Amino acid sequence: MKRVAILISGGGSNMLALLDSMVGDHPARAVLVASNDPAAGGLAKAAARDVPVAAVDHRPFGKDRAAFEAELLRHIEAAEPDILCLAGFMRVLTPGFVSRFEGRMLNIHPSLLPKYPGLHTHQRALDAGDAEAGCTVHEVTAVLDDGPVLGQARVPVLSGDRPDTLAARVLVQEHRLYPAVLRRYAAGDRTPVLL
Repeated sequence: MKRVAILISGGGSNMLALLDSMVGDHPARAVLVASNDPAAGGLAKAAARDVPVAAVDHRPFGKDRAAFEAELLRHIEAAEPDILCLAGFMRVLTPGFVSRFEGRMLNIHPSLLPKYPGLHTHQRALDAGDAEAGCTVHEVTAVLDDGPVLGQARVPVLSGDRPDTLAARVLVQEHRLYPAVLRRYAAGDRTPVLL
């Protein structure tokens, strides 16, 4: 059974999709949900599902990302995860942190990578006149929103779409894609999931 730690910054809707999927014959179980925001709504939701939680507020560390990560790592390493899932974790991680989990850290991103790494993905897709948008689960590398693609889900861009309407439809697919990729990945299969 693979041990999974999930990092969040907000309400944790993708985290909940992952937690809800890790039941029955699933080859993984959650051992920690951690956040950089002690007020993140997802922490209470994880705790209500009896998953251990931890919060390390990034703000007191200022620009010292390494010190923040060292404190976060204390909690992560105590949980001894095999896999680390970023689920709306809104902090850029240093290469030192990433290298520690190389080959076992996943992230979900709300675009069809390599298109639109970074922020404002839905607005950028609309501005470009794209016919479709979607989301990607990828292995995390030291390069932001890069790394081997482990899954993608596509949604059509509809006439009259705004960033919020497109984001809502993409989020439905995120909640399908991330659990599907995690199940396959935890079983040792890195074949991309395409929805």
